[in-house]
Amino acid sequence: MVTQLSAQERYVLDIDTEVVYQTMDNFGAAACWFGEGVGKYWPTEKKEEIAKLLFSKEKDASGDPEGIGLSAWRFNLGAGTHEQGEESGISDFRKRVESFQNPNGSYDWTKQEGYLWLTKKAKEYGVEKLIAFSNSPPVQFTKNGYGFKTEKDYQTNLKEDKFDDFVDFLSSVIKHFQEEGLVFDYISPVNEPQWDWFGEVGKAKQEGSPWSNQDIAKLIRLLDSSLTHKNLDTEILVSESAMLTFLYEGNTTSRKQAEALFSPDSPNYVGDLEHVKPLIAGHSYFTDTPDTSFINIRQNVKKEIAKFNIDFWQSEYSMLADGFREGKEGKISAMDCALFLSKVIHFDLTEANASAWQFWNSLEPGSPDFDTRYYFIALEPNEEHTNGKFYPAKTLWAMGHYSYFIKPGMQRIQLNTGLTPVESAQKLMASAFKNPKNDELVLVLVNYGEEELELDFNGEQIANYNTYEHYQTTEDEEINLKKVFDGSIPKQLKLLNKSISTLVLHKKS
Repeated sequence: MVTQLSAQERYVLDIDTEVVYQTMDNFGAAACWFGEGVGKYWPTEKKEEIAKLLFSKEKDASGDPEGIGLSAWRFNLGAGTHEQGEESGISDFRKRVESFQNPNGSYDWTKQEGYLWLTKKAKEYGVEKLIAFSNSPPVQFTKNGYGFKTEKDYQTNLKEDKFDDFVDFLSSVIKHFQEEGLVFDYISPVNEPQWDWFGEVGKAKQEGSPWSNQDIAKLIRLLDSSLTHKNLDTEILVSESAMLTFLYEGNTTSRKQAEALFSPDSPNYVGDLEHVKPLIAGHSYFTDTPDTSFINIRQNVKKEIAKFNIDFWQSEYSMLADGFREGKEGKISAMDCALFLSKVIHFDLTEANASAWQFWNSLEPGSPDFDTRYYFIALEPNEEHTNGKFYPAKTLWAMGHYSYFIKPGMQRIQLNTGLTPVESAQKLMASAFKNPKNDELVLVLVNYGEEELELDFNGEQIANYNTYEHYQTTEDEEINLKKVFDGSIPKQLKLLNKSISTLVLHKKS
């Protein structure tokens, strides 16, 4: 066991490149709910700069990343609440979403122009995975004619005789955009099925519907058949559990989803379908405090997915609850929010073995200086949301420490610091990834504490590397994913207090 070397916060990074865990697939985000206004109305120069911040994989003249190089982008297939206007029952006009299908069954491909602008930009920048997701069936298919529930019965809002119509809508949209050159790698037809999605008409917050595991399985089987019929290779992403705990426990009709959907003994088994990979997705909301529970939940996820030999994606998170405050009152600084985001990413990767990690809301009105809990880029829009100012937040760069450097196909490897997971949650969180194509080694190091740390390298394999680049984000408003060193690997490395670092190590030539 590697131990702390002294009381002066000095640790050893013990790396073993031969011990391999999950293979990384992607790091992604979505643009709900404010991407429509930005993409459709904002001046080209501004929205191009926003796209660069999210998608660019390039570096500027100083060697600093231009953006965070996302490798996945999530596109919301709306239910048509925008067209309903005030009659939609959703109070905030920005959260009403257009639908490509009109109530008479015809299609209008000019819809969702803003969301599509960002999605096309993602593709232009080389974002590897595009994911289309649905929060609610189109309103013409729902039981109550709304994009949300008006009863707390936990039953799907989709009419019993409209399953085929909903499936045809989903696959038709995928096929249309594929023919246009915009290929969606995944379609996610169900989002957070465990919630009741109840809203009072006029006060509802967004589109959504509950689902039972039985109805999810029915829908996925029909969708699989429809994708096959239309000669599409798009995979089905299952099933975006509202919390990680619903993957292995719970008391709703969509509980224990890993077992329900991927155990061959389950009546709702979908693991044998052509378009369903051995992969399940869940959301990290409401499972981020306290540290003991935080880590235990993720260890339970890892055990559960191992039972059924499937992969796990964390497909949606922002600091929705108050866990990010960690007992503090008042406004939480941008850097503290960034550190907490890094903490969630770290443990989702290292304890739950997530092979993808996706953030919910890239863009939202707010301050870039404090309480940046919901967004990467803080918007200061006009009242109509047709123009405004924008500011990159520290959370953007925190994500970039992972998304820019950890490429699809890289493998997480063993990295010990001598700290238990619970100890590391308030001190040093360290993870390591190797690129099997070029033997590049990436370390992400989060100094969560108030004191500077000293780190020593250990492990036989580290002798094979002789140069490295160090990128850093700190409380300093100018230090954002900034290259602070490029040269020979030292025997000892110092980490500033409350900082996030990525080291890219190169082998001797």
